Amino acid sequence: MFERIRRLVIKEFLAIFRDPASRMVVTIPPLVQLLVFSFAATLEVRNAGLGIYNEDGGLLGRELVARFCSVPVTFSRIVPCESLDDVREALDTQRVLAVVHVPQDFSRELQSGQTPTVQVLLDGRRSNAAMVVQGYIGRIIAQFAQERMTTNENRRTRSLQLVSVTRVWFNENLHPLWSSVPALLGILTNLVALLVTSLSVARERELGTFDQLLVSPLRPGEILVGKAVPAFVVAYVEGGLMVAVAVTIFGIPFRGSLLLLAAALFVFLLAIVGIGLWISSLAATQQQALLGSFTYMVPAVLLSGFATPVENIHPAIRWISDIDPLRYMVAINRMMFLENPTPDVVLPYVWPLIPIAVFTLVSAAWLFRHRLE
Repeated sequence: MFERIRRLVIKEFLAIFRDPASRMVVTIPPLVQLLVFSFAATLEVRNAGLGIYNEDGGLLGRELVARFCSVPVTFSRIVPCESLDDVREALDTQRVLAVVHVPQDFSRELQSGQTPTVQVLLDGRRSNAAMVVQGYIGRIIAQFAQERMTTNENRRTRSLQLVSVTRVWFNENLHPLWSSVPALLGILTNLVALLVTSLSVARERELGTFDQLLVSPLRPGEILVGKAVPAFVVAYVEGGLMVAVAVTIFGIPFRGSLLLLAAALFVFLLAIVGIGLWISSLAATQQQALLGSFTYMVPAVLLSGFATPVENIHPAIRWISDIDPLRYMVAINRMMFLENPTPDVVLPYVWPLIPIAVFTLVSAAWLFRHRLE
């Protein structure tokens, strides 16, 4: 018995490493995913945008602002705000993750021994990162207050304290489901469209019915369309059902436009269907199609900003995130649920999906024709 098992084990090893496709699947994806996990899956916040709304013209107010400008690893982009409208625009467009508001009487109250207040505004759509940034800002303010207490000019104000008043926008209680569920809608519709499409052609090959399609009057382009439409419709309908579930069961508010979300989902699914057809054209079996789909999904989710901000990703691989359609859909879903964005705010996230969709569909059609020759 053990001899038969030993021979079977040897045979399986030989089957894996003699087949170039299997050899590539076994070796390359784990290495790629290790690199992606190392650079992208970090819970610390780096390269975040920080807005500064300084209404205090005094020296101490400028000194506090300088403290935030001196930590480029955490806050690589400082956005000055001249009014509350600037603050709102910076948070709405996700240029910044937080805004520090220094009030008018900050320096005067600090010098007179009173307890000044610093307001911190956080983007609640990214609740995990917002809580981390809140801790960073709180430590900087506390350190500034401690240093002011030990200076010669403030020895008479040893009881000095700074009060940080935090206000969270869009997700006032930093409810984790309000941030994660809208993003999951993009991930799950991605997965449904990808799996249904990638398995379609591979299933025909595996069952031996693909040759019957080729000798039928259908052209290759028509075959692709016939494979793509069912996957697109299924994923589109499931996307709508998941929006309803998120609102009715999880109690997540939907504040945006259903029409805008439907249009964005339409373009997004075109891009994903193209990727699925591309995988299906390469795969000879359903097993290979599944492996190809999950090989794509893992880095796509990690680079989408689902768990950590895109700014945290190492610059060497951040360009991959720019061509990840899931990144834009995650951002659109969060905006639609947690705020009421205008079309000019949503369109910058929709436009990149159009060339991605065109490229994936055209390349999938070319690859499908090439594999038939």
